Amino acid sequence: MNPTSPTPSDLLPAEILPSDGRFGCGPSKVRPEQISALAADASTYLGTSHRQNRVKSVVGSVREGLQSLFGLPADWEIVLGNGGSTVFWDVACFGLIEHCSEHLVFGEFSSKFAEAATAAPQLRDPVVLEAPYGDHPYAVAEPEVDVYAYTHNETSTGVMMPLVRPSGAREDALVVVDATSAAGGLRFDPSEIDVYYFAPQKCFASDGGLFIAACSPAAVQRIEKISASGRWIPASLDLSIALSNSRQNQTYNTPALATLHLLDSQIRWMLEHGGLDWCATRCATSSGQLYDWAEAHPLASPFVSDPAKRSHVVATIDLLEPDQGGVSATAVSALLRDHGIVDTESYRKLGRNQLRIGTFPAVEPDDIAALIVCLDRVIDHLRG
Repeated sequence: MNPTSPTPSDLLPAEILPSDGRFGCGPSKVRPEQISALAADASTYLGTSHRQNRVKSVVGSVREGLQSLFGLPADWEIVLGNGGSTVFWDVACFGLIEHCSEHLVFGEFSSKFAEAATAAPQLRDPVVLEAPYGDHPYAVAEPEVDVYAYTHNETSTGVMMPLVRPSGAREDALVVVDATSAAGGLRFDPSEIDVYYFAPQKCFASDGGLFIAACSPAAVQRIEKISASGRWIPASLDLSIALSNSRQNQTYNTPALATLHLLDSQIRWMLEHGGLDWCATRCATSSGQLYDWAEAHPLASPFVSDPAKRSHVVATIDLLEPDQGGVSATAVSALLRDHGIVDTESYRKLGRNQLRIGTFPAVEPDDIAALIVCLDRVIDHLRG
């Protein structure tokens, strides 16, 4: 049964509805099998110490699973801490940026990291390169920059960018990538980057409140160098403390045990089905259906004009404005929600007549196909 409790009607009868109506961009759909696995372990896992083997074994499984999923070299390390990607921006300002960073800004979330670096009194003003929403900028090597801050997939706009180390960057500069909605759904080459950080409420079908950072040896060296420099760092934001604890398969502060369990279950599911290549192909198949539909529909169009920059995990679709003969995206999403198809609304600050649809690995491509059938019916209905 669809956990979003659909209410079929003559407009959208039960036989055409998706099997699961959750299409949010975070928190995203959690597979029922993850819930069942957590429930089966609840009496021996939940409510136990995170510093004992029962929980540490799950953290260890997460770290090993991500190493395998991302195809990381053996000398990379997986670091975990509480707080999610938003907190990691502060963590990075304390423990990764030595003096000056460069930020590629092309949406709400990439801009927030730039703002955090600008406000940090221990750092120089960052270099900020911006592009209009719907596009992305490219890094430019600068002699004073020791961290280049990328966003693999801008969740607010549905733009993805290639991860390529900037030509001419100084030898010790790090490429630090916000992969919150990309990790587990988009391919990348670890040799081009140094830190790949994310929270697990997108492709990994878990809850938020946890950050995970895959770190190269150069990034580990930077963490240790800054830690030894005498810079004041709050303990809860200290990457060297997070690194030390992660090596013991634990977090510095008490984590949400259910989040870890759901994350581990999803990683194992991904690996069992073929790893990152399988996940990335599945996401591209789902998002491709939506872009093909939007390009063919007279009242819709992909928000991102360049097909190479269209996200495979967050599809943003513009609808023609009502005063131009189109329909209200808000009305479309409301009618879908009435039928158990939820979280298709545009990012709240973008201010466009737009649908935003998560196509993460947990989402069935067949459910995207069913969603498209429903979209056609709802749009025709609203047009009268």
